[in-house]
Amino acid sequence: MPASFRAGNPHQQIRFCRAADGVRIAYAVHGTGPPLLISTCWLSHLQHDWESPVWRHFLSDLGEFATVIRFDERGHGLSDWDVTDFSLEARLGDLAAVADDAGFPTFALMAMAQGGPVAITYAHRYPGRVTRLVFYDSYADPLHGMTDDDIELEDAFEHIIKAGWGRPESTFRRVFSTQMIPDATEEQLGWLDELLRVSVSPRTAVLARQQRKGADASALMPQLTAPTLVLHSLRDRMNSFAHARHLSTGIPGARLVPLDSGNHILLADEPAWPQFVTAVRDFLADDRESAPAPARVPLAQVLSGRELQVLGLAAQGRDNDEIARRLTLSVRTVERHLQNIYAKLEVQGKSARTAAVARLLSG
Repeated sequence: MPASFRAGNPHQQIRFCRAADGVRIAYAVHGTGPPLLISTCWLSHLQHDWESPVWRHFLSDLGEFATVIRFDERGHGLSDWDVTDFSLEARLGDLAAVADDAGFPTFALMAMAQGGPVAITYAHRYPGRVTRLVFYDSYADPLHGMTDDDIELEDAFEHIIKAGWGRPESTFRRVFSTQMIPDATEEQLGWLDELLRVSVSPRTAVLARQQRKGADASALMPQLTAPTLVLHSLRDRMNSFAHARHLSTGIPGARLVPLDSGNHILLADEPAWPQFVTAVRDFLADDRESAPAPARVPLAQVLSGRELQVLGLAAQGRDNDEIARRLTLSVRTVERHLQNIYAKLEVQGKSARTAAVARLLSG
């Protein structure tokens, strides 16, 4: 699995898998420690998030003590965009596909924002896979506690998405950005404005929001058996704190940690952030003692066909010039393929070629 940030390797490993209905789902793995699979939040873009002044601290700090597996929901980010089914069952299939493809037999499951019903349903359906549950500004039922005024506001949001989501200027998207991180700097708000634009189309944003309204997993909460931690910002404008109370009272033995923040996405410089990190690290402590080893991913799922050909010839002791002649490529192209191979296999330095060949020969 990818080396941690502490090991000096800041890279995530991006992979793709197929959901049961054929939709291609992009997911990423980074960090070191027990596996922590994230049931994705409303908006994500695996590569864009990686450079983010809003999300980078989240990724790097969790990666210090956990192997983080996160994915772009269907219709979003690097996953397939041409999708119309955002039902709970379809989204559950995405999570299951990522869980299976990542290769960990068991893992902790963190539900962020709208990922709550999916995580609850997965933990109920596959209790042997989930070691513990974490909810972060999430919910079991998106409509829990909503008034008529709240529902009217939701309808207004959908009209805003249709009217201005895809526009180059950020005026309409700023409505959502300020709801998510009201305490943010202009730089942070500007980045989130851009995330909204690049992560999803206006059509998909509306479809997904409409179909998520029917995703209610409340009835399954009393049957969950995994240890559960609920973290929620006290003044969250996107998902009210009432959702945290609903989760923590409905799931047997759940522990609630209120976070003194008005941000839906905690920022790195607010006091609530180290409180969040400490709570999650401590909660995963038992998993660190018995972290399962992931199944080795076949090279055919990691390298392209051409990269396998290049590496196979390198394993025969052929130099770059000979590989280029045999495959009718330029030497520069061969070198580029090798660099891609080294990056995907996370080997570097003078021994990178030897290590990559050894990985091929070991199966």
